[in-house]
Parts: sequence; structure tokens; C-alpha cells
Amino acid sequence: MVERKRRRKHGGRSSKMAARQSSSVSSTPFIERNIPYYEILSEEGLALIENNAEVLLEEIGIDFRDFPEALTLFKEAGADIDGERVRFPKGLCRGIVQATAPSEYTQHARNPRRNVIIGGPRTVLVPAYGSPFVRDLDKGRRYATIEDFKNFVKLAYMSPHLHHSGGTICEPVDVPVNKRHFDMIYSHIKYSDKPFMGSVTHPDRAADTVAMAKILFGEKFIEENTVLTSLINANSPLTFDATMLGSATVYAKNNQATMISPFILAGAMSPVSVVGTVTQILAEALAGMAYIQLVKPGAPVIFGTFASAVSMQTGAPTFGTPEPSQIMTIAGALARRLGVPFRSGGGLCASKIPDAQAAYESANTLQASALAGVNFMLHTAGWLEGGLSMGYEKFIMDADQAGMLKVLLNGVDLTENGQALDAFREIGPGAHFLGAEHTQNNFEAAFYRSEVADNNSFEQWEQEGSLDCAMRANKKWKQMLSDYKAPDLDPGIDEALLEYIAKRKSEFADRDY
Repeated sequence: MVERKRRRKHGGRSSKMAARQSSSVSSTPFIERNIPYYEILSEEGLALIENNAEVLLEEIGIDFRDFPEALTLFKEAGADIDGERVRFPKGLCRGIVQATAPSEYTQHARNPRRNVIIGGPRTVLVPAYGSPFVRDLDKGRRYATIEDFKNFVKLAYMSPHLHHSGGTICEPVDVPVNKRHFDMIYSHIKYSDKPFMGSVTHPDRAADTVAMAKILFGEKFIEENTVLTSLINANSPLTFDATMLGSATVYAKNNQATMISPFILAGAMSPVSVVGTVTQILAEALAGMAYIQLVKPGAPVIFGTFASAVSMQTGAPTFGTPEPSQIMTIAGALARRLGVPFRSGGGLCASKIPDAQAAYESANTLQASALAGVNFMLHTAGWLEGGLSMGYEKFIMDADQAGMLKVLLNGVDLTENGQALDAFREIGPGAHFLGAEHTQNNFEAAFYRSEVADNNSFEQWEQEGSLDCAMRANKKWKQMLSDYKAPDLDPGIDEALLEYIAKRKSEFADRDY
């Protein structure tokens, strides 16, 4: 949505600018990639990492804690079980994954026009995830509420640059821990018609998510289609716990997609080297994806990674630095060699506010993610403070950057119009192209127009309030929420969802865990 409020003196020009910006923004369900992948390792380098990951799996192994079902399935598949430690013969995990895991899949939205294809030459941009705090210029940093959660779902729905509603966009701490998943899933269903993620904090909550999805889509549709993509983190290093395994099992048995994502802060949860960290990521992801395929062959899986580094001086996480970008680029190549979709990246930063640090750290990660070939870009918009805060202004600024990624990934126009020879013939040497027929025919869609950047003269910027980028983003998110209109939802489905939620909430007491 464009900013509609304008100063009287500049109303006509501002209105025309808004109209041009609106016309240049096209909403598509996902991005089709038309540029090559950025590769930084040779075939020999990638093969070396694959071999080293097999060494980890065979010699050291992975712990699957407090979850006998996983141990049983792996034993039947030929792995060596020692207590909760699973060691895999060379090639076992890779063979299981490549035998049945799909290279891409469709995640259906309740609005079929919003369906996304995850995998192949496509990128799906998803909001940030998991923050207990929110921040805006008016109220500062505070604990997130269910109202904040709804607001971010609405903003993601309205953004033409985000393709997915996400999952735990922020943690609504004003709702009991053991019941907030009902309110979050309902908010995704009610206030958006884009695809969404499921709850993973307990197997029962994953089961509730599936049950609500069946109410929305129909039980038979769920049996045959994927409507949920959910985040399953390894408890790095080299460990999966019962909470994540239990939730993953629920989704896999119902043919719903899971992202198997090692969560690594290099130097603390993995070695300090790039190759060592990628080796661990590949080993953990292979083991997790193999487990999913043993639960239900053909269930969609994503090779996920979240890798940052810690400061060797303070131990604090850092973002936007070169090494995590190298790790992500290598992991993307490994995922393509394995033949499964890849998740990583986003607008990651350590800054506490939407300042220059936030901008350059986020831009570094967003650009690297796009070039690396990320299929499911979690944390695209809103991330602040190492993920502890979800920023309203940061969300708008990141979404604007996401729009630029689409232009980058769409590639270069080589058509007759893109070659522009007619413009050269018309103008010739020494003149300008502003009045050329080619310019007049193309200026509405020529070049990306940022929705929050200011490119006017100093005098005009000063006359219009001397607003910085965060201030302009503040105005924009407020206007978007003011303009929000909920997508239609069948009243019968809405009623059935509310009845299910009320019934389930009445079955157990509130808890803060």
C-alpha cells in the first residue's frame, strides 16, 4: 500500500508519485529465478565436504534423545544404535533422502492464487520468526502481544513482496504458552490467505495445527496435499531432541512439509572454520531428513540452515559478516546436489534499532541469500537484535529490500525493447533520453522504486519534514494497518475453527511452558 496522507502544497506531485509506485509493484506468489547460482567452491571442494559429513555420521554419529521411535526406524534401516547415539554407514542417509524426498513441492494456500512452489529455480520470501519482543518508534521495545502478532500477519498479507504468512512472527506473551498456538494459527488463517507455518513447540500443538488445517482445507485434501511447512531445528551440535522429533513426526505422518534446520552459532555450536561448520550442517540435515523419509517416504523436506558466528571477544552472535554468507552459499550448492529444496537467509542483523547497522547487515544477508539460491527465505522481514525483537519499521524496510530481490532474480531483459536500439537511433550523440519514445513507453516500470527511500533534493526533503527512513517506514506501516481489509473466510469454517479452539482450550489448564 502507498502512503496516502500528503501535504497540501505538494499534493499533486505526491499523488502522481504514489500512483507510479503502486503501478510498479506487482504481487506474485513466488519469485522465478532467471539468473545463475553464485558458486564459491569447485566440485572437488563440495565433494570433500560431503565425504567429511559422511565421516561425522559414521564415526561420531547423531544423538536422537528421548525418542525411541527414531531409534527403531534407524535400526531397521541399517544404522548402528548405541543408547541414543545413531551411527550411519556411509551413504545411508543420503541414499534414503535421494530415494524418496521430492525435489520440490507445492504448499497450498487457502487462496489458490497464493500457492507457492518450494524448490527448483524459485524463491519464497517469508517474515521473521520467533521474537519475544517487538519494537516501534512510538512505544519502543516491549513484550509482544497477540495484537502485535495479528498486526504482523496483516502486514505480511498486504506486502506484495512477501509470499508467505510465516509462523511464529512474534511470541504473544499475553497468551498462555500452552495455548497460544491456537491463537497464532487462527490469526494466520483469519487475517491472511497466504500459506503459513505450523506450531512445533510440542507434538500436541503440531497435531492441533494439522486438525485446524483439516477444518480449513478438508481432511481428504490434507491427505493428498501439503498445506503446512514447519521449522524443525536440530539441537546443535549433532543432536535432535524429543520436542522437535515429535512435532516433525506429526507433520510427516500427515504428509506436511518440514524444514530440517541446524541452528548454529559458529565458534560455539560448531567449529570456527567455514568448512567445519558446513560439514556439521550437512551431517545434521541429512540425518534429520532421512528420519522424515523413514516416517513417511515422500513427505516434503527442506534442507535448512541457520548459521551465524559468535564474536570471539564477547561470545555474542554476529550477523551480516562474510563467513555466514560463505556457509550459506556452500550449503545451497550441497542442497542442489542432494536434490532437495534449501532454506536459509533473511534480513538478519544484531542492531537493536532500525539504523545503519541494521540496514547493512540485513542487506548483506538478503543479497547473499538470493544469490546462493535460497528457496524458502525465513526471516526476510522484521528481524532485529539477533532475533529477539520484531521491528515494525524494520519489517517495512526489509520488505522493500525483498522487492529489490525480485528484480535481481528476474534477470536481464534481452528482448528488442530491452536492447533499446530504437532509443539510440532516435536520440543520437549529445542529447538526453528523457524525452525519447522508448523512455516514455517504459518509464512507469523502469527501475525499482523504493517505497521508503527518499531521493529528492535536500530542500524538498527538509520541507517535507526531514524524515529519515525509519520515520517514513513508521508512517507506512500505520497506513497499511489502517487500510487493511481481511480476505474473505467462509463463515462456516470460521465458526468450526472457533469451536475447535474453545473446546481444546477447555480441556487443560493454562501453563507457562
